[in-house]
Amino acid sequence: MIRMKPIEVEGFKVIGIEVALPKTTLLAVTTDKGYIMCGALDIHLLNQKLKDRRIVAGRATGVRTMEQLLDAPLDMVTFEAELHGIYPGMKGTDALLKMINIAE
Repeated sequence: MIRMKPIEVEGFKVIGIEVALPKTTLLAVTTDKGYIMCGALDIHLLNQKLKDRRIVAGRATGVRTMEQLLDAPLDMVTFEAELHGIYPGMKGTDALLKMINIAE
């Protein structure tokens, strides 16, 4: 089952996505400029093979709910995310706020 729901982060709307799979659930929260995701996100792939796409993303491991993803510290981020002030250890909601404020 796939669920999408709007989430408010300090007055801004983002989209939460939950994909229920056998024995695991994928979680992601996306803005127009980037996203955070559960431990299934392969940051190394984004940084190496897809680096030309300049993807702004972060990963939090050990999360099982959308609320945990928003509150958890990110354990890895893409190189492009670092360029926008997003870093490992930053809370998911703080990273989303930085993503929301990325200029075109």
